[in-house]
Amino acid sequence: MEHFKRHNDAEVAIILTNNPQAYVLQRADNFEIPSHVFNRQEFYEGDDVIRLLKNLNVDIIVLAGFLWLVPQSLLKAFPNKIINLHPALLPKYGGKGMYGDNVHKAILAAGEEESGITIHFVNEHFDEGEVIHQSRFKIEPGDTLEIVKFKGQQLEHHHFPRVVENLLKKMKS
Repeated sequence: MEHFKRHNDAEVAIILTNNPQAYVLQRADNFEIPSHVFNRQEFYEGDDVIRLLKNLNVDIIVLAGFLWLVPQSLLKAFPNKIINLHPALLPKYGGKGMYGDNVHKAILAAGEEESGITIHFVNEHFDEGEVIHQSRFKIEPGDTLEIVKFKGQQLEHHHFPRVVENLLKKMKS
């Protein structure tokens, strides 16, 4: 939201979430961006979410912190237009249950010397879509969970909006 508030050719059209307590709703309100909270039934059994996105003429759907599998109907309505941010270097440490601290704890437990982020297209499986971008950071001896999370978040904040912006430019050219 911060990145795109300064752009004339792209904007965040709406924030969607399944969590009525999500902090992103407050941020959306602060940026004067409309939001919509949906439940599992609405997301998987109806077409309200698809209709809402189509009515807004969205070019790309950006997932961040979304833990549900995207239904086939949404994938078909927006082919190669749904992307996700994952806090590890896929294909390692991806799949169901691999999110947030779970990912970082697994990386530290395995003694990895590096980690990073992956931005990828979404398909019918958790974290298996085509990789768009990966960025890495070194894990130093003594790095804690908090330090690893921080290093990953720095990469996310730097790269995610720029990757989204570049995808939008490619779609419009």
